[in-house]
Amino acid sequence: MREKHRTLLVGLILLGLFLGAGCQFIVSPAVTPRPPAGMTPTSIATPTEGNTVVVTDTPTSTPEPATPTSTAEPDTPTPEPTVAIVGNELRLYSQDPDTLDPALVQDATSHSFVGLLFGGLVALDSDLQVVPDLAERWDTDESGTVYTFTLRKNAKFHNGRPVTAEDVVYSLERACDPARGSVQRAQSYLDDIVGVMERTRGEARSISGLEAVDDYTIRITIDAPKPYFLSKLTYPTSFVVNKENVEDTSRKWTSHPIGTGPFMMSENAVNRMVLAAFDDYHRGRPKVDQVTFMYRGQSMNQYERGELDVIEVGSSAIDRVLDPNDPLHADLRIVLQLDVWYIGFNTTMPPFDDLHVRRALAYATNKKSIAEIAFNKMVVPAEGILPPGMPGYNPDLEGLPYDPDLAAEELMESTYGDASELPPIVLTVTGAGTGEMLAEMYNQVLGIEVVVEVVDWSDFLRGLDAQQYQMYSLGWIGDYPDPQNFLDLLFHSQSAYNHGAYSNSELDALVEQARVEQDSERRLRRYQQAELLLVEDVPWIPLYHSGGYYLVKPEVKDLVITGQGTMNLHEVSVERP
Repeated sequence: MREKHRTLLVGLILLGLFLGAGCQFIVSPAVTPRPPAGMTPTSIATPTEGNTVVVTDTPTSTPEPATPTSTAEPDTPTPEPTVAIVGNELRLYSQDPDTLDPALVQDATSHSFVGLLFGGLVALDSDLQVVPDLAERWDTDESGTVYTFTLRKNAKFHNGRPVTAEDVVYSLERACDPARGSVQRAQSYLDDIVGVMERTRGEARSISGLEAVDDYTIRITIDAPKPYFLSKLTYPTSFVVNKENVEDTSRKWTSHPIGTGPFMMSENAVNRMVLAAFDDYHRGRPKVDQVTFMYRGQSMNQYERGELDVIEVGSSAIDRVLDPNDPLHADLRIVLQLDVWYIGFNTTMPPFDDLHVRRALAYATNKKSIAEIAFNKMVVPAEGILPPGMPGYNPDLEGLPYDPDLAAEELMESTYGDASELPPIVLTVTGAGTGEMLAEMYNQVLGIEVVVEVVDWSDFLRGLDAQQYQMYSLGWIGDYPDPQNFLDLLFHSQSAYNHGAYSNSELDALVEQARVEQDSERRLRRYQQAELLLVEDVPWIPLYHSGGYYLVKPEVKDLVITGQGTMNLHEVSVERP
């Protein structure tokens, strides 16, 4: 899954809540709050067969203002960069990616860029369905454990070299190399392949379940028939890299990566990245000549000056774009996100090794106030883990409500008995001034003192991997539309993405059964049982589910924004007047 981060303005207080690739949750552009329940069905994306369908029409009712996202304008004005229109060009605003190495991706911004430069055997389409990418087809044996992929013979790297089965093997082996720094991702997204865990632990020199049959045929053997296996292969950990490019020691290879994606690197500067269309792209040349991502400046001003074609809307402009009388309203799109924002606990660290303390804080968390005051009703309070639109989402699930009396009772039943007896508590967040609202909430309801620790995003990700945070604020957006990506990947006791060191044998048994259950209804029931257990056991306090608010110029045609926050840029055209 992809972790993701955002900064929110709450009156005079900044409240930062940070997500987690199917990866740590950073979306490019970043995810914004979802519309309130009063919106009509035609004004937002609605789920179809468990996936999110993006609707491009605009709201028919006017919701309350949204809150800032990571694309919000900076507090201190910065000089506007010069933006020149270059022919058939699509211009976007984004954060800069943390990495362009597919093996190292764990946030949604990096995922978005890497998905344009690289590809894998399969991909997710605009409806979040698995479709062929470098592989033109695949077959599965009767056991459901042996997959045979046939590569497209027209698939090429950006330097013109054909993609072969050996390139696929090299890329997967590289991602599993314990010296690579990508073990966590490999153990999370490739672990179903026989031999991957042994390879990542340094117990084997190759992946036994991986074979290049010939130049254009790859055979992958997994440990059991798993309905979600192909979906996991859409994550960047499986993407194919060019060995000569990667092993070129003359320069940092990610400064000019040679991938197989629809776009290739043209410029990688401090304030922007420019990607040029790859003429020989195996799924057809992109319709635009280049895509330019701007990292600096005030996105709304640039959009109004015609210098950007697509932006995500921040709080300073949300009132305007939601006003039907404002000209910008016609450009507005609202997309439900497959996400959840939450407070996580390390369940091995005092005082959060005590269930009663975790439950006390859950009852002391006023999610309704967060949604209505902090977000002006632009988010929906989360009862559980799974977001609306995700298969297995349970609309009847009742989470732990805001109840100060129950919060006090739970604290009294803990081994501490009183707030004054608790050890020091640190809430780790990213972004200056973050976390104060939650700290104040817990102080007012329970008298608990919470110290807010601010950590740089890159350092924060490393700290999560090391399970070093006592209490942290984060979020998660699905890498693929399957509850395994949330309930198994984030909470199984052996999962590399179990940042809170949570361990529950009953939860492990439920998600392990769901992994191999072939009956869809029984499988989803097991995930719902697992989610109910998690709500009661409180390794997380789920806070809310959000949505994205985008402005799209009318000359941008055929753009689809998915519930992951990704865009089908290789299919987009621009028809400037």
